[in-house]
Amino acid sequence: MKHSLENITISKASPADIPQMVAVINAVYRGESSKQGWTTEADLIAGDIRTDEEDIAQLMALPTTTFLIAVHRESGLVGSVFLSLKEDKKLYLGMLSVHLDWQAAGIGRKMLSAAESLAISLGCTAMTMQVIVGRSELTAWYERNGYRATGERKPFDGPSKFGVPKVPLEFAIYEKPLG
Repeated sequence: MKHSLENITISKASPADIPQMVAVINAVYRGESSKQGWTTEADLIAGDIRTDEEDIAQLMALPTTTFLIAVHRESGLVGSVFLSLKEDKKLYLGMLSVHLDWQAAGIGRKMLSAAESLAISLGCTAMTMQVIVGRSELTAWYERNGYRATGERKPFDGPSKFGVPKVPLEFAIYEKPLG
């Protein structure tokens, strides 16, 4: 089914959105159903959850954190993204998630643009993120949108309650200058 960006609004998430956000994030990243999409981590990390309501609520409560959501007038929440303002005036982007039925409709790009606009309004000089090394399709998408690998790597350090790596993993750091 072809979806259009008509009737999609991007706004700041509220605590009431958390259950829907968690459902979308987990469906996109983990478990068998996530393998229908191109953002899955299911072959790399064992487990069915990427996050839970408690984790999202704790992140949302931080004064430096914003979650944006994409909502379709009839279908409801179809995407979300985690954003965290860093001390170096960079906005960290994580957990960009688009409902499996809505992938390839342009929502990810629209959410990325909204995140970058927020960063500029906060006086940020760059966007930054970390991506699991070896996720070539995902990194290619970010590169098409102006993000570049910095050469920095970090160990994969996710809490085991959110899955255990099936293979050794590390993160590559990506960045996009703003302004």
